[in-house]
Amino acid sequence: MLLPFWLLLCLCFAFISAVMPMSHVPVLIWSTERSFLKVKPTVHGGHITSEHEFHKLLDPEFTATPKTIILFLQETLSMEDFTYYSSLSGSEGTMHNVKVLMNSSPSSLVIPAVNWKTIHHLPGYIKNRGKWNIIRADQNLSISSVELKTEKSNLIIVKLQPLPRSSNIAAAKAFSENDKLIGRLTKELIKRDIDFTGIYTGMKPSKVLQTFEMTAKIGRQLQSIGTTAPYPPLNVTNGTATCILIYATQILITANNSQVFDLTNVTFEAKTANTSLSTCSQSNTTLSLLYSSPGNGLRSLEIRFVMTNQFYTGSARNWFMLESIEIIPDGDESRIATFNTAYGSAPAEYSYHCQQIGTSSAYGEQLVRSNSQAGSWNIFISEFQIQGFNIQNNLFSYASDCTSFFTPAIWMGLVSSIVLLWILSYGIFMIMQLTTNGKFDDPKGQQLSVPQTE
Repeated sequence: MLLPFWLLLCLCFAFISAVMPMSHVPVLIWSTERSFLKVKPTVHGGHITSEHEFHKLLDPEFTATPKTIILFLQETLSMEDFTYYSSLSGSEGTMHNVKVLMNSSPSSLVIPAVNWKTIHHLPGYIKNRGKWNIIRADQNLSISSVELKTEKSNLIIVKLQPLPRSSNIAAAKAFSENDKLIGRLTKELIKRDIDFTGIYTGMKPSKVLQTFEMTAKIGRQLQSIGTTAPYPPLNVTNGTATCILIYATQILITANNSQVFDLTNVTFEAKTANTSLSTCSQSNTTLSLLYSSPGNGLRSLEIRFVMTNQFYTGSARNWFMLESIEIIPDGDESRIATFNTAYGSAPAEYSYHCQQIGTSSAYGEQLVRSNSQAGSWNIFISEFQIQGFNIQNNLFSYASDCTSFFTPAIWMGLVSSIVLLWILSYGIFMIMQLTTNGKFDDPKGQQLSVPQTE
């Protein structure tokens, strides 16, 4: 008896809840043919399917008669997404179509953890395994309008819309829309009586996990040594040496509360951001990220990170300061929006890190608008790390975090302790002031009288 889809997902989630040594993504596979996936791999807790194991699983599908494979690729995906967004929406409707496909297909398989680099190279691997009629599609694809060739295999690559991780509600909505798209396209294939194999996975994990041993070793060095990340930091060279390093898991710029620019992929993966306007020196460094045709009617968008290195006599050392972040739309300097940082500093030998920086007061580092043009823009950057001075071996130095030593929780504990200590001191003081009466009434002697008047 087949396990229900959600029960299988919960079991797989329990298996991989332990901390893994590398990044991974889940893979969901279903087929309209019962012969596919006759021998399913054994999935045990803590195991990450390697590239060799995954290819060995799929190879029988490529060597068979001409087939149709529809590959659904989401930008980020983890096993936690299936349970989290379902509970967030209050029902299981977020992944209704995928659940139906997994339960109703003659053969299906859930692989909870596959090395994400395997998926990154999966389209190219499939292409090299035979002669394919390759069809690249987006959300507007209609299978009825696609010509599928019968003399050779068909590979349909569907790129699903990314999940806006900065908003849980928006991410759940995008997750649901992707599920509807998967359901619609597979139903169209079934209506045309086409046997197919569906593969649903992510290009990279939405959550990067590390071992306890690694975490203990790296401390707050973050991106310096031995960490696992979806992509390397962006580096800017001054001749032959690296003079600027920057890393973030998300860069969102919003104009007029409606136009959203997600600059993460073009900055760190596609690396199409132009950094030629960046400048480096011993005292002043500016990182310039210039984006051509970012969308929403803009011809260009430039983001500048202005950094300084100064000596302070109070601490008798040099300090690295992230002075400001500037936004220049369409290259118009008269429309430049400037945001100053409040505490963006670190020793000159260190890098600067903050889990979240932006224009909201809820972030660890709040960016303060310093001119009128800045009022039209909002900034959000997650897992932000930058270094503009003293870079060695193209690696981040030890990270100085934006969280101060006296956090709000520590201040709350100190104030509460002081109040309790004051109450205890007052109680002890009052007890010490207690004294005995100077006279006592003797029942065998003359009755004590207290005159009422003098």
